Amino acid sequence: MEDNLRYMRTEAPLLAPIFRSDGQARLLSTLLLTGDELSLTDLAERAELAYATTHREVARLVDAGILVERQVGRSRLVRADGESPLVPPLRDILTIATGPVVLLRAELGAIDGITSVFLYGSFAARMRGVEGPAPQDVDVMVIGDPDVDAVDDACDRVAKAVRRPVNPTVLTHAEFAARSGFLDNVRASPVVPILGELPWQ
Repeated sequence: MEDNLRYMRTEAPLLAPIFRSDGQARLLSTLLLTGDELSLTDLAERAELAYATTHREVARLVDAGILVERQVGRSRLVRADGESPLVPPLRDILTIATGPVVLLRAELGAIDGITSVFLYGSFAARMRGVEGPAPQDVDVMVIGDPDVDAVDDACDRVAKAVRRPVNPTVLTHAEFAARSGFLDNVRASPVVPILGELPWQ
């Protein structure tokens, strides 16, 4: 992913200030919410972190007994430690605080006809470090020509998991390109890419 789309915050994340850093929260979300075992390179790409940062964070989390690692050939693979008593409560917190990104990527990535998905609104703003009140819902923009009912069903499943309403807006590329006060505001506000390229790039 392009460097200018990487999250740059190093402070505690606004949506989950109990974590040491925003990068740590994203890294944990990537592993704990998917159950995947990833190489450090793949983990850095998915969590949108520099490799060196990923290496440091993984070392801390392995030492804390939250992650485990193994060597396969020249690859170092890491995953959540299924025996750690810390993992289940951390997973619950991350699902609510940062889960929309990981869960929407998985749910909407399985639907044909979608070319781009991103978060906007207050949830995206907090993820981007813009201070303000805690978001009450999650606004997601879906660009393409998917089955709208499938998108709604996917967002309903994510909403149940993250315990917040997830509000999808589904537009074709032509509809998104139209000029309107709402869309102009969306394009000018902080967003968090989920799938594909941002439609104005």
